Amino acid sequence: LVNDYTRKGYVDGLALRLPTICVRPGKPNRAASSFVSAIIREPLQGETTVCPVSESLRLWISSPATVIHNLSLAATLPAPGEASSINLPGISVTVGEMLETLRQAGGQAARDRVAHQRDEGVEKIVASWPGRIDNQRALALGFVADKRFDDIIERFRQDDMEGRS
Repeated sequence: LVNDYTRKGYVDGLALRLPTICVRPGKPNRAASSFVSAIIREPLQGETTVCPVSESLRLWISSPATVIHNLSLAATLPAPGEASSINLPGISVTVGEMLETLRQAGGQAARDRVAHQRDEGVEKIVASWPGRIDNQRALALGFVADKRFDDIIERFRQDDMEGRS
């Protein structure tokens, strides 16, 4: 609707497609994407969690802070013209890469808090999402992407971990 109305000149709109947000603060929920944050957040806080998908599954993700920055930037941009829909930048990682980064950040004990219990329903949903997006257009407009997944984990530890002082 935003694209159609912008194209027709009724509104000056910009539709943003967001990557999966990781690591979200808070508690897990019933969303298919909930595990993406849970497999990092819970183990770093000493809790166990379940990974319902294959470690080879590729995800397109962004940190909460980067998404907030990009949403704020979008509000200041002039109308992009015909193509009023933009995929916000993200990074592409496999679940296995995420778990290895968790091990590096939190030790083997943190990694061991993630049990694998495949949920074909969740995996089917998440596997239908893009695991990689061409960021060039968004980056050219001034949007930013996280550099590395370990930076996302470190940002979560600094800003959002429960019990921090």
